[in-house]
Amino acid sequence: MQSFLPTVNSLPSGHPVKVYYEESALIQSLLAELDEADPHTDFQTYFNLFNQLSTIEKRFVRKENQLFPYLEKHGWNGPSQGMWSFHDNLRDQLRLLRTHNASKNLPKITENLSYLIEGIKRLLIIEDMRLFPNAMELLSAEEWEDFYEGDAEIGWMLSQPPSPYPAVSAETYVHPSADHQERDLPFSTDNTFHYDEGYMTPEQVNLLLKFLPVDITFVDENDKVIFYNRGEERVFPRSKGIIGREVRFCHPPKSVDMVLRIVEAFKSGERDVAEFWFNYRGRIIHIRYFAVRDADKRYRGVIEMSQDITDIQQLEGQQRLLDWD
Repeated sequence: MQSFLPTVNSLPSGHPVKVYYEESALIQSLLAELDEADPHTDFQTYFNLFNQLSTIEKRFVRKENQLFPYLEKHGWNGPSQGMWSFHDNLRDQLRLLRTHNASKNLPKITENLSYLIEGIKRLLIIEDMRLFPNAMELLSAEEWEDFYEGDAEIGWMLSQPPSPYPAVSAETYVHPSADHQERDLPFSTDNTFHYDEGYMTPEQVNLLLKFLPVDITFVDENDKVIFYNRGEERVFPRSKGIIGREVRFCHPPKSVDMVLRIVEAFKSGERDVAEFWFNYRGRIIHIRYFAVRDADKRYRGVIEMSQDITDIQQLEGQQRLLDWD
């Protein structure tokens, strides 16, 4: 284990691979303590260690959403397939142990804990021997510098966030909202607009909104309806006639006062969300209103979202496999 550690030690502070190895040291320490812990005599100590180890999910998600896409760009798809499946197997073991923990089924905890420990040890060896050495060979220095913002959104197992990479001073720090650095993308951005997280053409945006399984209506800061999505099966009928209309005239008289109260509460900053649910023609309808504010917290309008949740309410247990066959 840690055959790649000498190379890692030479990396600058905060480098994503160096952070992964700092987490690896923490994981190995937790595994050693768990191996010695006895749930029969001190369940709380075991339980605390297990919960701390469970934060390994953040490591899995960072690899899957941050590291693997870059490896794919360089033609290495193996981790996205094999290692992701390995993650899922470990997730299943963690999920199973949580069930046994909840019922304090000590024999089952003892039986299954060893599988989890051995599985994570095996994963760390594969990371050290293959994943990280190959990743260092494939990715450029500039690509590693792209990781910090996304990694920070997901989080780390460490008690304190690692230092930003590359290192920044107060004078050189650039907030993500002001970062306009162009980065290579594996697709064309012709005829697209840059949104907060990604690029889409107007046609793609329209298709996305059309196929969302919810009804969305957007009212601007002047109380005018400026948009609604046209799905195949709407909860409530809409027509082009409402575009440009004041929101007060788009609701039945009996509900206008309530709608206006919501809008005023949103404008004043008193509230940000309002929701209702009720029976409508034998279906359960869930309606939510969300205040829309810009980066300066100024009120910019209201999103009204309606959804038929009848079938969702009837879900029980879990279904983790495709039921098409």
